[in-house]
Amino acid sequence: MTSNKEVIMSDAKPLGGRIITPTFVICLIIVGIAGFYAVKRLIFGIGSISNMNDGFPWGIWIAYDVVVGTAFACGGYVMALLVYILNRGEFHPLVRPALLASMFGYTLAGVSVFLDIGRYLNVYNLYLPWQMNYHSVMFEVAMCIGTYIFVLWLEFTPAFVEKYKLTKFGERLNKVIFILIAMGVLLPTMHQSSLGTMMLMAGFKLSPLWHTQALPLLFLLTAVFMGFAIVVFEASISSRVYKLGDETPMLSKIARIMVWVIGFYLIIRFQNVFMRGEMALAFSGTFLGNMFLLENLMLLTGLIILAYPNNRTSPRLLFIAAVCILIGGSLFRFNTYIIGFDPGTGWKYFPSIGEQMITYGLIAFEIAAYTLFVKIFPVFSSHEHTASNS
Repeated sequence: MTSNKEVIMSDAKPLGGRIITPTFVICLIIVGIAGFYAVKRLIFGIGSISNMNDGFPWGIWIAYDVVVGTAFACGGYVMALLVYILNRGEFHPLVRPALLASMFGYTLAGVSVFLDIGRYLNVYNLYLPWQMNYHSVMFEVAMCIGTYIFVLWLEFTPAFVEKYKLTKFGERLNKVIFILIAMGVLLPTMHQSSLGTMMLMAGFKLSPLWHTQALPLLFLLTAVFMGFAIVVFEASISSRVYKLGDETPMLSKIARIMVWVIGFYLIIRFQNVFMRGEMALAFSGTFLGNMFLLENLMLLTGLIILAYPNNRTSPRLLFIAAVCILIGGSLFRFNTYIIGFDPGTGWKYFPSIGEQMITYGLIAFEIAAYTLFVKIFPVFSSHEHTASNS
């Protein structure tokens, strides 16, 4: 297992370069527009900008920003699992970039939850023991995600230690970093599976193509392979934009792991639908059937690409496969929470402009914050550090 000293001290360096770039400015403009709608929501209520209703009490802020967004933010989770639990130290250069993306992804998911709560000023009740509902899966998800956000920021603290040369604090952190790593593996395992458990409550309102007792396992598996896929996706883009050198040898090994995880997932997914006698619905030509086929077709495409060893040595094919896998996993989660859910009595939902702009703003903020941090703090253990104007 990687030693504590190696956790704190790394060969990572800030990329440097211009901070105010066209991409950064565009992101800030989108964040500003999103901020306007967020303030409007906080002042005039959730109904002032949202199309959510009694039939669809949660919308895109939960379905995408939290359910899909936290899966995108599982790069730090899977890399901690791979490096510190399975002792695969050769992947250590990928840990901190993945951790940074996870840190912002989960933090902004927390912001989405705060905006989604009707009476957001009462959110403090979640942390009062006498107000806690210990039998609620929502409570477990909220507490796990809230705690994990805190853990992620602490796990990233070594970058601050190295930047500002906080030697004494770094020595103290060395003594407890193993606890943070353990929590960083345990908490996502708990709440990612519980995100699936939550939709078991939907019962007959959720299409049988997605409603299954296997939802907790399926959600955990999607978190794992989407976590690996986002690492490949981000590393592919970062290597090109910031000229970090060729990381294909490491990414190809991660791709091989994805083949096994996705293969296992698809076997469970199709066998589960077949054993429940719902396979005909998948091929019925209906909208729901087509969405089921589309999500699995994207995963199968990524699996086929990565199944051939020669393809795993191609940066272009690795990137394409990662995109297909991310789309497939996202569709499964989005279908489970929105598309496949029918509350009956004519309720319909489509996100309003305000809801969409807040979501775009959160994405833009993450991109801007990520580019800012990698230029200021030691994140990349690069083969060559070249400043970028992107």
